[in-house]
Amino acid sequence: MSPESNVSNGMSSTSWLGTPIDARALFGPELEALLDTLRQLRPADWSRPALPRWTVHDVAAHILGDFYSRLGRGPSGYERIFTPGESLEEFIHRTNQEWVDLRADDSPAPLIDALATAGAELVDRFATADLDAPALGVSWAGVDPAPAWLDIAREYTEYWTHRQQIRHAIGHATDPEPHALSTVLDTFMRALPHTLRNTTAPAGTQVEVIVEGPGGGSWTATATADRWTLSEPPGAGPTASEPGGAGPAASVHLDAETAWRLCTRGIDPATGLGRARVEGERQLAEAACEVVSIVN
Repeated sequence: MSPESNVSNGMSSTSWLGTPIDARALFGPELEALLDTLRQLRPADWSRPALPRWTVHDVAAHILGDFYSRLGRGPSGYERIFTPGESLEEFIHRTNQEWVDLRADDSPAPLIDALATAGAELVDRFATADLDAPALGVSWAGVDPAPAWLDIAREYTEYWTHRQQIRHAIGHATDPEPHALSTVLDTFMRALPHTLRNTTAPAGTQVEVIVEGPGGGSWTATATADRWTLSEPPGAGPTASEPGGAGPAASVHLDAETAWRLCTRGIDPATGLGRARVEGERQLAEAACEVVSIVN
């Protein structure tokens, strides 16, 4: 199957990504949750490791860099430009680190103030965004340009994920608020068609991922002649719940914590698969557990 074609079996160019997500209203509460978390940190918490190479301070500085990048601003004399031969992933990782290094000497109070100011401006900008407009590409979903709804939802998952990393660094569990978690997981699962792009299967073959518990849901990727899709392709056969339905060829059941950590590579695919309950063809389940919803 060729995931590069823009129109598949009569479907519109991005309908294979599934039903659009509207994450615009979630940015305000997410910003407040981040600021509340940072304001409650003790001095020693800022130097706790949150990621393999970054402390809590580094992650907070990175979020500020994301805010500024979205707002089209940065420090005087600093330009984010590609170096010769640099891939997109290399560019992103390099410039992210450069920004963190630039803010290394920021003390917590002005860093929090800068996050509050830039974050509020970004909340206002997203609130009026046109969800159908073309926007930045989403590489892990295999679409460039992406519809704005996916770009915006992807951005929301970035902020939510970084806040969880800070929470974990200071000994707190993942925020269980179900609406936010549901939106994050729904966004992450838009990576399924791209994840399965090199998995050959007869047209009509379905792979289902089910995330159980509050904030969970289910997503079914269907093979067509051209690509995998999250929308119901024309001529798709009946599902297991319909008369004569055969059901998906593979079902992968995950808990929410495993699902979001798998998508962000907090755990590797083998670990995710080991925690999953698999029904049907294991090879297809293994392919689905390669899902990744970040640039890595």
